[in-house]
Amino acid sequence: MDLTYFRTFREVAKRASFTRAAEELGYAQSSVTMQIQKLEREYGVPLFERYGKQLRLTPPGEALLKLAVQMLGLYDQSKEAIANQVSGAIAIGTIDSLAAYYLPPYLQQLRQRYPGLGIQLLPDSEAALVAKVKEGEYDVALLLERTRSQADPALRCITVREEPLVLVAPPGHPLTGITAAALGDLEGCELIVSEGSCLYRSTFEKVLRESGIAYRIGFELGSLEAIKHCVMNGLGIALLPQIAVEEELRRGSLAMIPFEHPEIRFQLRLLLHPKKWMSQTLLAFINMLTGQESLDVTEI
Repeated sequence: MDLTYFRTFREVAKRASFTRAAEELGYAQSSVTMQIQKLEREYGVPLFERYGKQLRLTPPGEALLKLAVQMLGLYDQSKEAIANQVSGAIAIGTIDSLAAYYLPPYLQQLRQRYPGLGIQLLPDSEAALVAKVKEGEYDVALLLERTRSQADPALRCITVREEPLVLVAPPGHPLTGITAAALGDLEGCELIVSEGSCLYRSTFEKVLRESGIAYRIGFELGSLEAIKHCVMNGLGIALLPQIAVEEELRRGSLAMIPFEHPEIRFQLRLLLHPKKWMSQTLLAFINMLTGQESLDVTEI
């Protein structure tokens, strides 16, 4: 059967819409409908069902989608293996702080090495990153995880490095002048935090609650830049990845509170699907992040 049908099927499943799939693929909607109908006749089962305005996969459709993703992946693998292609695209899921402050130099290196490569950098929540790597929507994901935990044991996990988190305050804040801040010193603090799905935020709050430390959420913001500017203006303190505040600490527009806790230790990790085919470009990207010249796929 024409692999185009499977690509169309995958796109309809991803968009949950014949219309949006047609727009994405550049087809007429009637063409998309025809291709799905041919697949359904071929397999003798309905692949989609409607509940009101919602389109979703039937159980046979879900089973076929998993196989279709594998078949299309094998086809792409065969093209690169035979033609030694290094074009195409790579989809990288990550969190905002890594997208803004960590990844750009590596993406520049990757683009210089493979000028024809399309790169998608897709900021997302930790939970969504794990789910989309498992579903094959992202080729790889980078996120911060607690040192003693793993997002999902069903995925391949590569630890890149330990990623420090720092507690920042406006210059002149009383806690920035002490030698080492203890949990008790944070009693009554006003926090400026990122969205509720943020793992390091939830970990910090859990540590405070379990130690009986009273605190207040002053602002909940979706932008790291907004959080930093609120801290600079004296509206509270914030726990952030060090990479996100290095420039402000250097300039003196933010100050660091000397605070450490064994439960608030995070590592930067790469997540991959265990059956993910490692293209030349994806393997090169992983090699860049891990600092290895030629990491073999069997080592991952």
